[in-house]
Amino acid sequence: MYFDTHIHLNSEMYNDDLDDVINRAHENGVNLMTVIGFDIPSSKRAIEIAETYDGVFAAVGIHPSDAKSATKDSFIQLKKMLEHPKVVALGEIGFDYYHDTTFNDIQKVVFEKQLEIAHEFEMPIVVHMRDSVQDVYDMLERKARGLKGVVHCYSGCSIMLKKFLDLGFYVGLDGPVTFKNAHSVHEIAKLIPLNRLVIETDGPYLTPTPFRGKRNEPSYVKYIAEHIAKIKEIPVEEVARITTENGKKLYRIE
Repeated sequence: MYFDTHIHLNSEMYNDDLDDVINRAHENGVNLMTVIGFDIPSSKRAIEIAETYDGVFAAVGIHPSDAKSATKDSFIQLKKMLEHPKVVALGEIGFDYYHDTTFNDIQKVVFEKQLEIAHEFEMPIVVHMRDSVQDVYDMLERKARGLKGVVHCYSGCSIMLKKFLDLGFYVGLDGPVTFKNAHSVHEIAKLIPLNRLVIETDGPYLTPTPFRGKRNEPSYVKYIAEHIAKIKEIPVEEVARITTENGKKLYRIE
């Protein structure tokens, strides 16, 4: 059994065939999924999907790229959503400096506020950090002590990897681990302890080999597991079992 711990089934790219996507996931052994919110509407949609399908859970949060849309009411709504029984995390939250660095101060305020909410609700967090690894670490080191969570789609160096592990975080690997020339990601995959690793598609993005260029979906998470198994020189069944256990511990799913 596989656990796709980070999937955006709330994306409009799944609107026309969501039932088929879920069915293909089940046919390929993906029986657990967490739908990740990135703003208030997508977080509400994540809950709707989790309510509809067995084995599907939701995370709610405001992505750093959407920080400018956050209001006081946004945080009130987040708190209400965190009380839902199928909401298992707050996220995805963090910093993103890739597209636009003109509102980094707003990103910081929104990140800090959501960390406060995570402490209040004792919720694990799903952390996004694109071109911002050091700043994310500094924030977590100062403001997230005692919280559990995952650094999503890890692409930092080995030194920073150890620092995130020392904070107690899980580490998520995605489609890039299947890319032939992604040597740095392959090295990171070797270094992540199995008991701190989770696998994620981040669909509809980051589609793994052999489907690059197409829409990603949770049934493809097995290709990520297979490549990690090759890199670590262990059976794929072991990767599937342990990463599923880790995902359940991360999100406190019985």
